[in-house]
Amino acid sequence: MANRKISTFERLQRGKLSRKQCKELGRRLQSPNPGLEIIHRNAAGIDVGSGSHFVAVPPDRDVQAIREFGSWTAALHELTAWLKSCAIDTVVVQATGVYWVVLSDVLEGAGLKVWVVNAQGTKNLPGRKSDVQECEWLRKLHTYGLLRNSYRPPEEIRGLRDLWRLRERLVADAGRAVQQMQKALTGMNLQLTNALSDISGVSGMAIIRAIVGGERDPWKLAQLRQPGVRASEAEIAENLRGTWREELLFELRQVVAHYDFLGKQVVELDQLLEKRMAAMPSREVATKGSPVAEKEEVPEGKRRGRKPKTKVKPPPKNAPAFDIGRELTRLLGVDLRTIDGVNIHIAQTVYTEVGPDLSAFPTEGNFTSWLGLTPMRSVSGGKVIKHEKKRVKNRLADALRMGASTLERSQSYLGARFRYLKARLDGRRAVKAMARYLACLIYRLMTKGQAWIDRGEAYFEQKKAERELRTLQNRAQKMGLQLVPLATVNA
Repeated sequence: MANRKISTFERLQRGKLSRKQCKELGRRLQSPNPGLEIIHRNAAGIDVGSGSHFVAVPPDRDVQAIREFGSWTAALHELTAWLKSCAIDTVVVQATGVYWVVLSDVLEGAGLKVWVVNAQGTKNLPGRKSDVQECEWLRKLHTYGLLRNSYRPPEEIRGLRDLWRLRERLVADAGRAVQQMQKALTGMNLQLTNALSDISGVSGMAIIRAIVGGERDPWKLAQLRQPGVRASEAEIAENLRGTWREELLFELRQVVAHYDFLGKQVVELDQLLEKRMAAMPSREVATKGSPVAEKEEVPEGKRRGRKPKTKVKPPPKNAPAFDIGRELTRLLGVDLRTIDGVNIHIAQTVYTEVGPDLSAFPTEGNFTSWLGLTPMRSVSGGKVIKHEKKRVKNRLADALRMGASTLERSQSYLGARFRYLKARLDGRRAVKAMARYLACLIYRLMTKGQAWIDRGEAYFEQKKAERELRTLQNRAQKMGLQLVPLATVNA
């Protein structure tokens, strides 16, 4: 690895270029022959649009090196045939909206390698592209290895990802429908939320459907409560004496119908998801090394933390009808829910966003950097000259942040670690740091097949005390002093 030849992109990213170097590189990129090392000789660049695509190939491949093609399917196949006739084997496109998705599928189906790059990468490079077209600028940058490819999961995972994202939208729409029901009820002074914590539950929906059906007697409506409801029938009946406005009853009737329609769509989608996930192959991870925990053991007599988890939390209310937890354990090869803070939603997001194979990320640092959970550091001369936040929109990172925030009251090793971070950092930074640690644990479990063992809160406190003692001893030694235990002094 020490003698590995680095690309131009890696060399340029090692340190921030001076203003003079940026201008010089910009002039070289604008010239027909910049004198840089060619990384991708048979490269093409495509400026993606909604109605048409502009495509650029090397000038020596065709008399008309830049051509425009339509965005319909026949034109995309014509584009692909022209690229093959020009001996192109790699194509670079920018992630512009969703217009590049179908284009990428057609090109990959024809055997071409597609690089999907972030527009931020081209903006950060020196030089202006005002005198050339976007496609020619992309082709030139890709030819000299100045662009970085974005990670894309396999095709079968992308299909599942689209279905799960559709399900999330349907569930969100159903949540908004519940809010509209509550608004209509409040407008008629039907204070059902004062008696029921969740009006979308069995008791709440039974009462709402009876109201839509024409029932107005509060005592008959209160009798629809389930036996487990804490509120009495009298309390519910008193909160159901409303004004019964016709326009709000019509709104409530419309919203309930929409809510029922969304429920049917979710059921149909769950059936499709169950079939698609059942068809996916199981994954077995070869166990490497010891379980994911601290290396040093705690004596049994001093271990007061919580015992390792043997049970996982039940699935949430909006979980699919089938056993999604068992399916995810089979597909991922490990049960991620054994990690405190990682629920079924996070495990499902891991599978649908990155898939079961994390070989595209050589290290856990690469994985957390892709998630946007690591800061951006500009290094010059071996010194950090700039430290800023990395703004990345990532569904998995958002799910990990939510999981990290649930560790506030967890009586576990991870809970103690989160509280320690929160005491040192502000809330957002602590959540981000803890989300990164959860991502590292997920990476280790999926790549090494290790099992997570919770050492307990007391173990973390013991290790923290040991670290603080070592720090004090080192500081005392530098000052020419020596720490003496209090018991020795009193003796």
